[in-house]
Amino acid sequence: MMRALCVLLMFAGSAFAGQEKTVRDFGAAGDGKTDDTAAIQKAVDSGIGGIRFPKGVYLISKPVVVDLDKVGFTSFVSDGTCQIVMAGAGPAFRFVGTHTNGNASPTTFKPNVWERQRTPMIDGVEIVGDHPEAVGIEASGTMQITITRCSIRKCLHGVHLVNRNRNVLIANCHIYNNRGIGVFYDEVNLHQSNIVGSHISYCEGGGIVTHGGDIRNIQIGTCDIESNMSSNTSPTANILIDCSTSPAGAAEVEISGCTIQHNSKSPDSANIRIIGRGKANAKGVQHQWGHITITGNVMSDVMVNLHLAGCRDVTFTGNTLCGGFKHNLLIEDCTHVVFGANVLDRNPPYGNDSINATVFRNCSDCTITGLHVSGVHTAEAGVVIEDCARFNFTGCTILDCENVGLIARNMKNSRISDCLIRDDRKIAKRAPSIKIIGGSGNQIIDNLISDGAN
Repeated sequence: MMRALCVLLMFAGSAFAGQEKTVRDFGAAGDGKTDDTAAIQKAVDSGIGGIRFPKGVYLISKPVVVDLDKVGFTSFVSDGTCQIVMAGAGPAFRFVGTHTNGNASPTTFKPNVWERQRTPMIDGVEIVGDHPEAVGIEASGTMQITITRCSIRKCLHGVHLVNRNRNVLIANCHIYNNRGIGVFYDEVNLHQSNIVGSHISYCEGGGIVTHGGDIRNIQIGTCDIESNMSSNTSPTANILIDCSTSPAGAAEVEISGCTIQHNSKSPDSANIRIIGRGKANAKGVQHQWGHITITGNVMSDVMVNLHLAGCRDVTFTGNTLCGGFKHNLLIEDCTHVVFGANVLDRNPPYGNDSINATVFRNCSDCTITGLHVSGVHTAEAGVVIEDCARFNFTGCTILDCENVGLIARNMKNSRISDCLIRDDRKIAKRAPSIKIIGGSGNQIIDNLISDGAN
Protein backbone atom coordinates (compact mmCIF):
# COMPACT_ATOMS: atom_id res chain seq x y z
CA MET A 1 0.00 0.00 0.00
CA MET A 2 2.74 2.46 1.00
CA ARG A 3 4.79 1.60 -2.10
CA ALA A 4 1.78 2.12 -4.35
CA LEU A 5 1.12 5.50 -2.71
CA CYS A 6 4.74 6.61 -3.27
CA VAL A 7 4.56 5.61 -6.95
CA LEU A 8 1.28 7.50 -7.31
CA LEU A 9 2.78 10.62 -5.72
CA MET A 10 5.85 10.35 -7.96
CA PHE A 11 3.72 10.25 -11.11
CA ALA A 12 1.56 13.06 -9.78
CA GLY A 13 4.66 15.15 -9.19
CA SER A 14 5.97 14.38 -12.68
CA ALA A 15 2.65 15.34 -14.20
CA PHE A 16 2.64 18.61 -12.26
CA ALA A 17 6.22 19.35 -13.39
CA GLY A 18 5.23 18.67 -16.96
CA GLN A 19 2.46 21.26 -16.67
CA GLU A 20 4.79 24.07 -15.58
CA LYS A 21 4.87 26.87 -18.10
CA THR A 22 8.08 27.91 -19.81
CA VAL A 23 9.00 30.89 -21.97
CA ARG A 24 7.98 28.76 -24.96
CA ASP A 25 4.38 28.98 -23.73
CA PHE A 26 4.60 32.76 -24.08
CA GLY A 27 5.91 32.63 -27.66
CA ALA A 28 9.70 32.41 -27.26
CA ALA A 29 11.32 30.45 -30.08
CA GLY A 30 14.78 29.82 -28.59
CA ASP A 31 16.22 29.33 -32.07
CA GLY A 32 18.93 32.03 -31.86
CA LYS A 33 17.33 33.98 -34.74
CA THR A 34 13.92 35.14 -33.52
CA ASP A 35 13.81 38.18 -31.21
CA ASP A 36 12.40 36.67 -28.03
CA THR A 37 12.42 39.90 -25.98
CA ALA A 38 8.66 40.45 -26.04
CA ALA A 39 7.88 36.82 -25.25
CA ILE A 40 10.20 36.73 -22.21
CA GLN A 41 8.91 40.09 -21.00
CA LYS A 42 5.36 38.75 -21.37
CA ALA A 43 6.28 35.76 -19.21
CA VAL A 44 7.68 38.09 -16.53
CA ASP A 45 4.69 40.41 -16.61
CA SER A 46 2.27 37.48 -16.32
CA GLY A 47 3.34 37.09 -12.70
CA ILE A 48 3.86 33.31 -12.87
CA GLY A 49 7.07 33.84 -10.88
CA GLY A 50 9.28 30.97 -12.04
CA ILE A 51 10.44 31.85 -15.57
CA ARG A 52 11.79 28.60 -17.00
CA PHE A 53 14.01 28.30 -20.05
CA PRO A 54 14.18 24.98 -21.89
CA LYS A 55 17.28 24.20 -23.93
CA GLY A 56 17.81 26.81 -26.63
CA VAL A 57 19.38 30.08 -27.69
CA TYR A 58 17.18 33.06 -26.81
CA LEU A 59 17.97 36.28 -28.67
CA ILE A 60 16.91 39.54 -27.01
CA SER A 61 17.38 43.10 -28.21
CA LYS A 62 16.61 45.16 -25.09
CA PRO A 63 16.55 44.60 -21.33
CA VAL A 64 13.99 42.27 -19.82
CA VAL A 65 12.79 44.34 -16.85
CA VAL A 66 11.60 42.67 -13.67
CA ASP A 67 9.61 45.25 -11.72
CA LEU A 68 9.44 43.20 -8.54
CA ASP A 69 6.78 45.22 -6.75
CA LYS A 70 4.53 44.92 -9.81
CA VAL A 71 5.03 41.27 -10.80
CA GLY A 72 5.91 39.72 -7.43
CA PHE A 73 8.49 37.04 -6.64
CA THR A 74 10.44 36.20 -9.81
CA SER A 75 13.21 33.83 -10.82
CA PHE A 76 14.90 32.86 -14.07
CA VAL A 77 15.71 29.16 -14.06
CA SER A 78 17.45 26.76 -16.44
CA ASP A 79 19.71 23.75 -16.13
CA GLY A 80 22.75 25.11 -17.98
CA THR A 81 21.31 24.41 -21.44
CA CYS A 82 19.83 27.88 -21.99
CA GLN A 83 21.80 30.71 -23.61
CA ILE A 84 20.59 34.31 -23.62
CA VAL A 85 22.19 36.43 -26.35
CA MET A 86 21.92 40.13 -25.52
CA ALA A 87 22.01 41.93 -28.87
CA GLY A 88 21.15 45.38 -27.48
CA ALA A 89 22.53 47.91 -25.03
CA GLY A 90 21.97 47.51 -21.31
CA PRO A 91 21.44 44.48 -19.09
CA ALA A 92 19.87 41.29 -20.36
CA PHE A 93 17.95 41.13 -17.07
CA ARG A 94 17.24 44.26 -15.03
CA PHE A 95 15.82 43.63 -11.55
CA VAL A 96 14.18 46.65 -9.95
CA GLY A 97 13.00 46.64 -6.35
CA THR A 98 11.84 49.35 -3.96
CA HIS A 99 14.20 48.85 -1.02
CA THR A 100 15.48 52.40 -1.27
CA ASN A 101 15.84 53.33 2.39
CA GLY A 102 16.49 51.77 5.77
CA ASN A 103 19.33 49.40 6.47
CA ALA A 104 19.73 45.62 6.72
CA SER A 105 17.76 45.36 9.95
CA PRO A 106 14.40 43.54 9.49
CA THR A 107 12.59 46.38 11.27
CA THR A 108 13.55 48.87 8.53
CA PHE A 109 11.97 46.96 5.64
CA LYS A 110 8.60 47.93 4.26
CA PRO A 111 6.10 45.03 4.20
CA ASN A 112 5.84 44.95 0.40
CA VAL A 113 9.55 44.02 0.12
CA TRP A 114 8.92 40.74 1.95
CA GLU A 115 5.44 40.20 0.52
CA ARG A 116 6.33 40.68 -3.17
CA GLN A 117 10.04 41.23 -3.82
CA ARG A 118 12.42 39.22 -1.68
CA THR A 119 15.05 36.87 -3.15
CA PRO A 120 14.83 37.22 -6.91
CA MET A 121 16.95 34.43 -8.43
CA ILE A 122 18.86 33.65 -11.60
CA ASP A 123 20.06 30.04 -11.79
CA GLY A 124 21.66 27.89 -14.48
CA VAL A 125 21.52 30.52 -17.26
CA GLU A 126 24.23 31.62 -19.69
CA ILE A 127 24.25 35.24 -20.89
CA VAL A 128 26.40 36.20 -23.89
CA GLY A 129 26.82 39.82 -24.99
CA ASP A 130 26.44 40.62 -28.68
CA HIS A 131 26.53 44.42 -28.37
CA PRO A 132 29.33 46.73 -27.15
CA GLU A 133 27.14 47.96 -24.27
CA ALA A 134 25.45 44.67 -23.38
CA VAL A 135 25.48 43.84 -19.65
CA GLY A 136 24.65 40.53 -18.02
CA ILE A 137 22.54 41.27 -14.91
CA GLU A 138 21.71 44.60 -13.26
CA ALA A 139 20.17 44.99 -9.80
CA SER A 140 18.72 48.11 -8.21
CA GLY A 141 16.68 48.32 -5.02
CA THR A 142 16.66 44.56 -4.51
CA MET A 143 16.64 42.48 -1.35
CA GLN A 144 18.46 39.13 -1.35
CA ILE A 145 19.09 38.84 -5.09
CA THR A 146 20.72 35.44 -5.63
CA ILE A 147 22.76 34.57 -8.73
CA THR A 148 23.92 30.96 -8.96
CA ARG A 149 25.41 28.57 -11.53
CA CYS A 150 25.37 31.23 -14.24
CA SER A 151 27.83 31.92 -17.04
CA ILE A 152 28.24 35.51 -18.27
CA ARG A 153 30.52 36.15 -21.23
CA LYS A 154 31.41 38.85 -23.76
CA CYS A 155 29.42 41.56 -21.97
CA LEU A 156 30.48 45.02 -20.89
CA HIS A 157 29.93 44.09 -17.22
CA GLY A 158 28.91 40.73 -15.83
CA VAL A 159 26.92 41.73 -12.74
CA HIS A 160 26.20 45.45 -12.31
CA LEU A 161 25.03 46.58 -8.84
CA VAL A 162 23.64 50.12 -8.82
CA ASN A 163 21.82 52.60 -6.58
CA ARG A 164 20.91 50.53 -3.51
CA ASN A 165 20.69 46.80 -2.77
CA ARG A 166 20.87 44.56 0.28
CA ASN A 167 22.08 40.99 0.84
CA VAL A 168 23.52 40.03 -2.54
CA LEU A 169 24.66 36.43 -3.10
CA ILE A 170 26.72 35.31 -6.12
CA ALA A 171 27.82 31.67 -6.05
CA ASN A 172 29.21 28.99 -8.36
CA CYS A 173 29.27 31.29 -11.38
CA HIS A 174 31.56 31.71 -14.37
CA ILE A 175 32.01 35.41 -15.18
CA TYR A 176 34.49 35.25 -18.00
CA ASN A 177 35.92 37.23 -20.91
CA ASN A 178 33.98 40.47 -20.50
CA ARG A 179 35.02 43.87 -21.85
CA GLY A 180 34.43 45.68 -18.59
CA ILE A 181 34.14 44.49 -14.98
CA GLY A 182 33.13 41.06 -13.74
CA VAL A 183 31.19 42.13 -10.62
CA PHE A 184 30.79 45.92 -10.43
CA TYR A 185 29.72 47.75 -7.26
CA ASP A 186 28.97 51.03 -9.06
CA GLU A 187 28.42 53.93 -6.62
CA VAL A 188 26.03 51.58 -4.85
CA ASN A 189 24.74 51.62 -1.29
CA LEU A 190 25.13 47.92 -0.49
CA HIS A 191 25.57 46.15 2.83
CA GLN A 192 25.98 42.37 3.03
CA SER A 193 27.25 40.71 -0.15
CA ASN A 194 28.88 37.32 -0.67
CA ILE A 195 30.81 36.17 -3.74
CA VAL A 196 31.84 32.53 -3.33
CA GLY A 197 33.04 29.54 -5.32
CA SER A 198 33.13 31.42 -8.61
CA HIS A 199 35.48 31.77 -11.55
CA ILE A 200 35.93 35.45 -12.47
CA SER A 201 38.52 35.85 -15.20
CA TYR A 202 39.59 37.78 -18.30
CA CYS A 203 37.39 40.81 -17.63
CA GLU A 204 39.32 43.77 -18.99
CA GLY A 205 38.12 46.38 -16.48
CA GLY A 206 38.75 44.31 -13.34
CA GLY A 207 37.41 41.19 -11.68
CA ILE A 208 35.56 42.47 -8.61
CA VAL A 209 35.49 46.27 -8.42
CA THR A 210 33.92 48.66 -5.95
CA HIS A 211 33.83 52.30 -6.98
CA GLY A 212 32.56 54.93 -4.56
CA GLY A 213 29.26 54.35 -2.81
CA ASP A 214 28.60 53.13 0.72
CA ILE A 215 29.64 49.48 0.94
CA ARG A 216 29.91 47.19 3.97
CA ASN A 217 30.31 43.47 4.61
CA ILE A 218 31.87 42.14 1.41
CA GLN A 219 32.91 38.50 1.63
CA ILE A 220 34.93 37.05 -1.26
CA GLY A 221 35.86 33.40 -0.76
CA THR A 222 37.16 30.31 -2.54
CA CYS A 223 37.14 31.93 -5.98
CA ASP A 224 39.56 31.76 -8.89
CA ILE A 225 40.10 35.38 -9.96
CA GLU A 226 42.64 35.93 -12.72
CA SER A 227 43.72 38.04 -15.70
CA ASN A 228 41.10 40.72 -15.12
CA MET A 229 43.07 43.64 -16.54
CA SER A 230 43.57 45.10 -19.96
CA SER A 231 46.95 46.47 -20.97
CA ASN A 232 45.08 49.71 -21.78
CA THR A 233 43.27 50.01 -18.43
CA SER A 234 45.19 51.51 -15.51
CA PRO A 235 45.07 51.30 -12.60
CA THR A 236 42.88 48.31 -11.92
CA ALA A 237 43.12 44.92 -10.31
CA ASN A 238 41.71 41.46 -10.03
CA ILE A 239 40.08 42.85 -6.86
CA LEU A 240 39.85 46.66 -6.63
CA ILE A 241 38.23 48.45 -3.70
CA ASP A 242 38.32 52.16 -4.51
CA CYS A 243 37.02 54.55 -1.86
CA SER A 244 38.60 57.67 -3.35
CA THR A 245 35.39 59.18 -4.77
CA SER A 246 33.12 58.64 -1.76
CA PRO A 247 32.94 60.01 1.79
CA ALA A 248 31.23 56.74 2.85
CA GLY A 249 33.76 54.35 1.31
CA ALA A 250 33.96 50.57 1.69
CA ALA A 251 34.70 48.64 4.87
CA GLU A 252 34.23 45.31 6.62
CA VAL A 253 35.81 43.23 3.86
CA GLU A 254 37.03 39.64 3.96
CA ILE A 255 38.99 38.00 1.12
CA SER A 256 39.94 34.39 1.81
CA GLY A 257 40.85 31.10 0.18
CA CYS A 258 41.16 32.45 -3.37
CA THR A 259 43.68 32.03 -6.16
CA ILE A 260 44.26 35.54 -7.50
CA GLN A 261 46.74 35.87 -10.31
CA HIS A 262 47.94 36.71 -13.78
CA ASN A 263 48.04 39.64 -16.06
CA SER A 264 51.52 39.43 -17.44
CA LYS A 265 53.09 42.89 -17.13
CA SER A 266 50.16 45.24 -17.71
CA PRO A 267 51.13 48.67 -16.32
CA ASP A 268 49.99 49.27 -12.75
CA SER A 269 48.24 45.91 -12.50
CA ALA A 270 47.58 44.39 -9.08
CA ASN A 271 45.98 41.31 -7.64
CA ILE A 272 44.40 43.17 -4.72
CA ARG A 273 44.37 46.98 -4.68
CA ILE A 274 42.58 48.87 -1.91
CA ILE A 275 42.43 52.68 -1.99
CA GLY A 276 41.14 53.50 1.45
CA ARG A 277 41.30 57.28 1.73
CA GLY A 278 37.93 58.69 0.67
CA LYS A 279 36.55 62.13 -0.03
CA ALA A 280 35.90 64.49 2.84
CA ASN A 281 32.42 64.17 4.29
CA ALA A 282 30.01 67.02 5.08
CA LYS A 283 32.00 67.81 8.24
CA GLY A 284 35.26 67.99 6.31
CA VAL A 285 36.55 64.69 7.73
CA GLN A 286 38.50 62.45 5.35
CA HIS A 287 38.45 58.86 6.59
CA GLN A 288 40.84 56.03 5.91
CA TRP A 289 38.54 53.12 5.13
CA GLY A 290 39.45 49.55 5.93
CA HIS A 291 38.51 47.02 8.59
CA ILE A 292 39.73 44.32 6.20
CA THR A 293 40.98 40.74 6.58
CA ILE A 294 42.90 39.03 3.76
CA THR A 295 43.88 35.45 4.54
CA GLY A 296 44.71 32.12 2.94
CA ASN A 297 45.07 33.33 -0.65
CA VAL A 298 47.58 32.42 -3.36
CA MET A 299 48.68 35.40 -5.48
CA SER A 300 51.14 35.74 -8.35
CA ASP A 301 52.09 37.16 -11.74
CA VAL A 302 51.18 40.87 -11.72
CA MET A 303 53.07 44.12 -11.21
CA VAL A 304 51.95 44.33 -7.53
CA ASN A 305 50.46 41.41 -5.63
CA LEU A 306 49.01 43.56 -2.82
CA HIS A 307 48.71 47.35 -2.95
CA LEU A 308 47.22 49.19 0.02
CA ALA A 309 46.96 52.99 -0.08
CA GLY A 310 45.39 55.09 2.65
CA CYS A 311 43.91 52.14 4.55
CA ARG A 312 43.28 51.56 8.23
CA ASP A 313 42.74 48.34 10.21
CA VAL A 314 43.92 45.65 7.80
CA THR A 315 45.04 42.12 8.69
CA PHE A 316 47.03 40.16 6.10
CA THR A 317 48.06 36.65 7.13
CA GLY A 318 48.55 33.13 5.83
CA ASN A 319 48.96 34.14 2.18
CA THR A 320 51.48 32.90 -0.38
CA LEU A 321 52.87 35.40 -2.91
CA CYS A 322 55.32 35.18 -5.78
CA GLY A 323 55.87 36.74 -9.18
CA GLY A 324 55.38 40.38 -8.25
CA PHE A 325 57.00 41.86 -11.34
CA LYS A 326 57.63 45.04 -9.35
CA HIS A 327 56.30 44.53 -5.80
CA ASN A 328 54.96 41.69 -3.78
CA LEU A 329 53.78 44.24 -1.21
CA LEU A 330 53.36 47.98 -1.69
CA ILE A 331 51.87 49.51 1.45
CA GLU A 332 51.51 53.31 1.45
CA ASP A 333 49.98 55.87 3.81
CA CYS A 334 48.39 53.19 6.00
CA THR A 335 47.87 52.84 9.72
CA HIS A 336 46.98 50.02 12.11
CA VAL A 337 48.00 47.32 9.66
CA VAL A 338 49.03 43.85 10.86
CA PHE A 339 51.00 41.43 8.69
CA GLY A 340 51.35 37.95 10.11
CA ALA A 341 53.00 34.85 8.69
CA ASN A 342 53.05 35.12 4.89
CA VAL A 343 55.41 33.65 2.30
CA LEU A 344 56.89 36.04 -0.27
CA ASP A 345 59.21 33.85 -2.32
CA ARG A 346 60.78 33.45 -5.72
CA ASN A 347 59.55 30.03 -6.84
CA PRO A 348 61.77 28.80 -9.73
CA PRO A 349 59.05 27.01 -11.75
CA TYR A 350 57.22 30.36 -11.97
CA GLY A 351 60.12 32.15 -13.65
CA ASN A 352 62.83 34.50 -12.46
CA ASP A 353 61.98 37.81 -14.14
CA SER A 354 60.09 39.33 -11.19
CA ILE A 355 61.50 41.82 -8.68
CA ASN A 356 59.28 40.90 -5.70
CA ALA A 357 60.08 44.00 -3.64
CA THR A 358 58.31 44.78 -0.36
CA VAL A 359 57.85 48.46 0.53
CA PHE A 360 56.19 50.11 3.52
CA ARG A 361 56.03 53.88 2.96
CA ASN A 362 54.59 56.63 5.16
CA CYS A 363 52.88 54.15 7.47
CA SER A 364 52.35 54.27 11.22
CA ASP A 365 51.25 52.03 14.08
CA CYS A 366 51.87 48.75 12.22
CA THR A 367 52.97 45.29 13.33
CA ILE A 368 54.86 43.01 10.97
CA THR A 369 55.72 39.58 12.32
CA GLY A 370 56.54 36.20 10.82
CA LEU A 371 56.97 37.56 7.29
CA HIS A 372 59.16 35.32 5.10
CA VAL A 373 60.84 37.18 2.22
CA SER A 374 63.23 35.47 -0.18
CA GLY A 375 65.04 36.19 -3.44
CA VAL A 376 64.22 39.84 -4.13
CA HIS A 377 66.07 40.88 -7.31
CA THR A 378 67.24 44.32 -8.55
CA ALA A 379 65.31 46.31 -5.92
CA GLU A 380 67.37 48.38 -3.46
CA ALA A 381 66.37 45.98 -0.67
CA GLY A 382 64.30 42.94 0.08
CA VAL A 383 62.20 45.07 2.45
CA VAL A 384 62.11 48.89 2.60
CA ILE A 385 60.60 50.73 5.58
CA GLU A 386 60.47 54.42 4.64
CA ASP A 387 59.12 57.42 6.53
CA CYS A 388 57.30 55.17 8.99
CA ALA A 389 56.65 55.62 12.72
CA ARG A 390 55.74 53.30 15.62
CA PHE A 391 56.51 50.37 13.38
CA ASN A 392 57.10 46.97 14.97
CA PHE A 393 59.04 44.66 12.63
CA THR A 394 59.84 41.49 14.52
CA GLY A 395 60.43 37.78 14.02
CA CYS A 396 60.74 38.05 10.24
CA THR A 397 63.01 36.24 7.79
CA ILE A 398 64.71 37.94 4.81
CA LEU A 399 66.96 35.69 2.73
CA ASP A 400 69.26 35.82 -0.30
CA CYS A 401 68.28 39.19 -1.74
CA GLU A 402 70.49 40.71 -4.45
CA ASN A 403 71.01 43.97 -2.57
CA VAL A 404 70.45 45.02 1.05
CA GLY A 405 68.19 42.75 3.07
CA LEU A 406 66.34 45.51 4.98
CA ILE A 407 66.54 49.30 4.61
CA ALA A 408 64.98 51.55 7.26
CA ARG A 409 64.90 55.13 5.99
CA ASN A 410 63.72 58.00 8.21
CA MET A 411 62.03 55.56 10.58
CA LYS A 412 60.97 56.91 13.99
CA ASN A 413 60.14 55.35 17.34
CA SER A 414 60.15 51.88 15.86
CA ARG A 415 61.63 48.46 16.50
CA ILE A 416 63.40 45.86 14.34
CA SER A 417 64.08 42.78 16.43
CA ASP A 418 64.56 39.03 16.46
CA CYS A 419 64.82 38.75 12.68
CA LEU A 420 66.91 36.45 10.51
CA ILE A 421 68.36 38.56 7.68
CA ARG A 422 71.03 36.76 5.68
CA ASP A 423 72.50 36.23 2.23
CA ASP A 424 74.47 32.98 2.19
CA ARG A 425 74.83 32.62 -1.56
CA LYS A 426 78.34 32.04 -2.90
CA ILE A 427 78.92 35.46 -4.43
CA ALA A 428 81.98 37.71 -4.57
CA LYS A 429 80.44 40.73 -2.83
CA ARG A 430 77.58 40.77 -0.43
CA ALA A 431 75.45 43.81 0.51
CA PRO A 432 74.74 44.66 4.15
CA SER A 433 71.92 42.77 5.80
CA ILE A 434 70.46 45.90 7.45
CA LYS A 435 70.92 49.52 6.46
CA ILE A 436 69.66 52.37 8.65
CA ILE A 437 69.34 55.80 7.02
CA GLY A 438 68.30 58.71 9.24
CA GLY A 439 65.45 58.41 11.71
CA SER A 440 65.37 58.58 15.50
CA GLY A 441 64.14 56.85 18.64
CA ASN A 442 64.50 53.33 17.18
CA GLN A 443 65.55 50.01 18.67
CA ILE A 444 67.45 47.56 16.47
CA ILE A 445 68.15 44.45 18.56
CA ASP A 446 68.74 40.70 18.56
CA ASN A 447 68.82 40.13 14.79
CA LEU A 448 70.90 37.38 13.19
CA ILE A 449 72.61 38.83 10.10
CA SER A 450 75.28 37.69 7.69
CA ASP A 451 76.99 41.08 7.32
CA GLY A 452 77.20 44.09 9.60
CA ALA A 453 74.47 46.71 9.63
CA ASN A 454 75.25 50.18 8.24
